[in-house]
Amino acid sequence: QLQASGGGLVQAGGSLRLSCAASGRTSSSYVMGWFRRAPGKEREFVAGIKWKGGSTYYADSVKGRFTISRDNAKNTANLQMNSLKPEDTAVYYCAVALSGGVIYVDYQRYNYWGQGTQVTVSS
Repeated sequence: QLQASGGGLVQAGGSLRLSCAASGRTSSSYVMGWFRRAPGKEREFVAGIKWKGGSTYYADSVKGRFTISRDNAKNTANLQMNSLKPEDTAVYYCAVALSGGVIYVDYQRYNYWGQGTQVTVSS
């Protein structure tokens, strides 16, 4: 089970921090990803992290502004979002892929999903 939190309303240029807590059976071999879906658009990959080793990967649109990290002890992944833009407005979802060899950008490779948290960036 995944529980996402931390969304909200922020002005352009501001920051937000999203968290995703994993409960139940967990594994060090999985990958956690963040996706987002803006109104009228397809779900898109934002960032991902390998639980074992901590390797990360980012979409070009957020590279240099967003940082994904993990807390192994708390089974939590965080997404620090800085320099937010109005185009970052979306519902953000965390997800886990059990096959942890690659940070997938294809949402269909993810097995479990959180409930989504709204991020709204005003101009």
